[in-house]
Amino acid sequence: MRLSVLDIGSNTVRLAVSDTRDGVPLPVHTAKWKLRLSEHVGAQGQLGEAATERLLTAVRAATETAAHWGAPEPLAFATTVVREAPDRAEVLRAVRERTGLSLRVLPGEMEAHLTFLGARRWMGWSAGPLSVFDIGGGSLEVAFGRGRMPDFAVSLPLGANRLTNEFLHVSDPPSAAEIVALRRRVRHQLRDVAARIRWEAPHTSVATSRTFQQLARLCGAAPGRRGPFAKRVLRRRDLRVAIDRLAALPAEQRAELPGITGPRARQSLAGAIVGHTAMKLSGVESLVICPWAVREGILLRYLEDGPDWWAEVEHPEAAGRPPESAPPVAATPPRPDGAASGGTVSLAPAPPLARPPSPGQPPSPGQPPSLGQAASLGAASTGHRPLRVALARAQR
Repeated sequence: MRLSVLDIGSNTVRLAVSDTRDGVPLPVHTAKWKLRLSEHVGAQGQLGEAATERLLTAVRAATETAAHWGAPEPLAFATTVVREAPDRAEVLRAVRERTGLSLRVLPGEMEAHLTFLGARRWMGWSAGPLSVFDIGGGSLEVAFGRGRMPDFAVSLPLGANRLTNEFLHVSDPPSAAEIVALRRRVRHQLRDVAARIRWEAPHTSVATSRTFQQLARLCGAAPGRRGPFAKRVLRRRDLRVAIDRLAALPAEQRAELPGITGPRARQSLAGAIVGHTAMKLSGVESLVICPWAVREGILLRYLEDGPDWWAEVEHPEAAGRPPESAPPVAATPPRPDGAASGGTVSLAPAPPLARPPSPGQPPSPGQPPSLGQAASLGAASTGHRPLRVALARAQR
């Protein structure tokens, strides 16, 4: 079976077409359209007619591309830039009426849930208790969990593009005062979530998103041409050095650095500050760069829970509610030093889940294996081909 996912983000519209017949989404074709919607919104965040027309053009092209590669209508979703737009209902109505595509708007907490699922499947059960960080253009998603889905997940307004527009727009390179103000905002927003991560003491911490991938490359990680199985690690001490390097350069010169692309050069400093602050406050020394994130999470959830799950994903009028219609829980986790955390964060609880299998134990009948299990266990014991064999077959 072949499926496709269409991701409408703050900077880019991305289409991913995958073969899914073995329970693992194997890439077939990807395409992207650089709309940079966040740079074309109005003063109140509205997309307006011009941005909507650009979006419609990209959606039509993506739908045609998916059909060309043998996939049905894409599972299309939008994140912060559409989620927060005052005219989002009008935008989604235009997409539906003029392209025939039903576009979902993911609540931030659901985005974090699905990103965690993608990371969990890639890392496998051997990762143990897992924390996940994802920096987008408009928001930062943080999740922690021991099983298939997170025990808690949160979305914070700490996207790299958002913070660049709020704090680093006066001078290029930015002044020391601008950077201090940005750091203060990030620390304030993160303190409760970071306290929870420290308390949970995850065995493995991973990062997803293009922002983290580019920062890891800047800090010496393997380039993308090495493929998804090359191990990439972002160390906090290296990221701290990279911040000073980025802060000293105007955006045009940042684009000449390893890993930093022209379209993301301007927001790379804000992304680095968010990433470093999240790591420092959470007590994380290094992050494993994970190539799977929300798009793969959607495909996995669709495969594992069936198409009815996607049909029930909320439309824009309910997009502000937490995932699975669960009420938010105000949680102020105790800080490891015993001090008061000084605030609350709305953390959406995950649905009840079965306990993960013990290390080395095959998945139960009907339960797809983790990526690590699929890659390490033979077809005779799991009913699934190892991932590398499936990848090789897909490339022939």
